[in-house]
Amino acid sequence: MRLPLNTLPAFRAVAELQNLRAAAERLHLTHSAVSQQIKGLEEQLGFPLFERSGRGIVLNSAGAALLCSVQSALSLLDEGVMAAAATATGSEQRLRVSVLPSFAQRWLLPRMARWRVLNPGLSLEIETSQQVVDLVRDGFHAALRFGRGPWAGVESEPLFDMPLPLIALASPETAAKLEDNSPETLARQPLLGEREMWQHWFNAAGLRTPVTPVATFNDAGMMLQAAEQGLGITLGRELLAADAICAGRLVRISPMSVHYEQAQTYHLVYPPSLREWAPLVALKQWLHDELERSRCALVTTQPESDPPPRPEEKKG
Repeated sequence: MRLPLNTLPAFRAVAELQNLRAAAERLHLTHSAVSQQIKGLEEQLGFPLFERSGRGIVLNSAGAALLCSVQSALSLLDEGVMAAAATATGSEQRLRVSVLPSFAQRWLLPRMARWRVLNPGLSLEIETSQQVVDLVRDGFHAALRFGRGPWAGVESEPLFDMPLPLIALASPETAAKLEDNSPETLARQPLLGEREMWQHWFNAAGLRTPVTPVATFNDAGMMLQAAEQGLGITLGRELLAADAICAGRLVRISPMSVHYEQAQTYHLVYPPSLREWAPLVALKQWLHDELERSRCALVTTQPESDPPPRPEEKKG
C-alpha cells in the first residue's frame, strides 16, 4: 500500500483542528479541496479515518493511530526544508527569531547595533510574542523563551546557570523620598506588579503584611517603564533592568533578592536540524557575549548590604 503523500498535510490539519473549514484556511485551500483530499486518502487506505456527524468531523481510533506517525514524519520534512533553505546561498542570510516582548524591548533591541557590526551580512528578524510559537510551522529559526524547559520538538539551551533573581527597583526620584530601605518602609509605598510576587518578597524579608499593588501589568517591560516614570516601586529581573540601572533611570532600593519562580530562566530553543547552522551558532555566541557584558556592567551597581549596628560604648 502506497500512501498518497500529497494528502498528508490536509489530514494533519483536519485531525488537529477537527474542522474542515479551519483546516482549509490554514492550508490556503478551498473547503472542497481539503474534503476531496481526505476522501482520497481514506479510499487509498481502504478504511475511514474520521467519524462524521452532521457538520462535525472527529478522528476515529484508526485516524488517531495514523496521526502520530504523520505528525512526526511531516515535522522531520519541515525541518529538512528549513535546514535546506537556511543553508542556501544568497546575498544576505536571514535569521528569524521569536522573542518575548519584555526581553526584546528591555535587553535585545538596545544591543542590535553591535550585532550589525559583527554580522553585517546576517539579517536578524525579530518577532515578539507572549505565546510559545511552533518554530517549524511558523517559520522561525530560533526563539528565546522564559521557563523551565525542555520543550517538545526543539533543542533548549539555558542562557544562565541559575534562575534570575527579582530585585526591588524604583526611579531615583522615588528612592530619594524613602526614609530607609526597610521592608516596613517599602510596604507603605505604591507597589507595581503582582500581589503574589510582592507577598513572596516581603515574606522572604521576614515581614508578614497584606499587599495591595496599585497597578499590575501583563508585560515586564511595561512594569519597569512605569517604575522609571515614578509611578511606584517594582520587583524586576536584574537582566531586564540592567540598562536602566547602569544609566541611572532605575536604582536598587534593597540589597535583598529573591527567586519567585523556581528554576526558571531564559532559554534559546531551535530545531535540532539547525544545531550547526552558522547563523544560529553566531547568534548563540553573541547572546552569551552580550550577557557576560551585562553581568560585568551590573557588578559596579550592586548595593552594599547595610552595615551591622555598632556596639554601644561602655560608659565610665
